[in-house]
Amino acid sequence: MSGARVFKLTIAPGGHVVEAADDATLLEAALHAGVSLPRSCRNGTCRACMCRLVAGEVGYRIDWPGLTAEEKADGWILPCVALARSDVTIDQPEASVSAPARRPVRSRGF
Repeated sequence: MSGARVFKLTIAPGGHVVEAADDATLLEAALHAGVSLPRSCRNGTCRACMCRLVAGEVGYRIDWPGLTAEEKADGWILPCVALARSDVTIDQPEASVSAPARRPVRSRGF
């Protein structure tokens, strides 16, 4: 992830804090740090990872992730395709500690 900017991702209410490079999704960053988030498709369609953005700014790998305009306006995001654009706090009560990834997370080049 050379050249990537790194932000702080805080996962509430558990208080997990991980590094999130701007070229990896929030889900990838959490998994790499050993924090498991709900997930399934990893491409923004199943909505299994949907959670609220409490603070910060995200961008997306895809033009229109599987959220309605109303959901986006209400602060819902999809961490599987969301990229940190600042320090970010999300509300995901189902987050849990898991084994950290053994290899560096690399962008899939979307």
